[in-house]
Amino acid sequence: MQSRFYTLLTVALCAGLFSTALSAQQFRALLITETAGWHHPSITAGIPALEAIAKRHQFALDRQQDALPISDRSLEKYDVIIMLSTTGDVFNDEEQAAIERFIQSGKGWVGIHAASDTEYDWPWYTQLVGHMFNVHPHNQTAMLQVRDATFPGLERWPERMLWTDEWYDFQDATVDDLNYILTVDESTYDATADWGEKKTDGMGEMHPIAWYHDFDGGRAFYTALGHIDETFQDAFFLEHLYGGIYWAATGRGLPSKK
Repeated sequence: MQSRFYTLLTVALCAGLFSTALSAQQFRALLITETAGWHHPSITAGIPALEAIAKRHQFALDRQQDALPISDRSLEKYDVIIMLSTTGDVFNDEEQAAIERFIQSGKGWVGIHAASDTEYDWPWYTQLVGHMFNVHPHNQTAMLQVRDATFPGLERWPERMLWTDEWYDFQDATVDDLNYILTVDESTYDATADWGEKKTDGMGEMHPIAWYHDFDGGRAFYTALGHIDETFQDAFFLEHLYGGIYWAATGRGLPSKK
């Protein structure tokens, strides 16, 4: 009888510790990787990288299964949605409405790379993102510039750094309150691209790469970096990603306004 008591006590303690470990998660994120257009191979590298970030910083990360619809109920336990190189029209009208209500309730959104190449016909989403993708030249090395080192995840970045990636050229901003934190120096690479109907000579002196803003009651963070698989092994990039996720999920990390 005594042995049975100690067995039950051990089970109860283990269950309690497991429950405590779960409750210790800082927040919960939903990762969406669905594509209806170009499928970036770097998604495969990005998923374990984000899982490692979640483990390192103790937040829960669930991956959305494409066959499961997004709804108010499925989103209610999450604090932030992360869209990793999604493309094309991946949400139906009901899912779009649920995501709008999610942000309006004070939650967050993170877009990585091709998230700006998604849902062009959904005006609310284009405003959430801030800039939609236009065209890009071939992968090249260029000089990244930090415009705001006070944003979470950029504290240890140098002011300028060589970086190799796929440099997105963007359409005009869809909102006027974007806070730009990374830009690329077009004088350090060939920014021209000609896709026939789509072409560019670059965006000029101000070529944004990453930004954030408060939007419709919630928060949105976007970074265009992340086209190349090996980027997801770069310590600077991982810090940059977590900083954006942390801010979008919690609203914390920025210097207090005096």
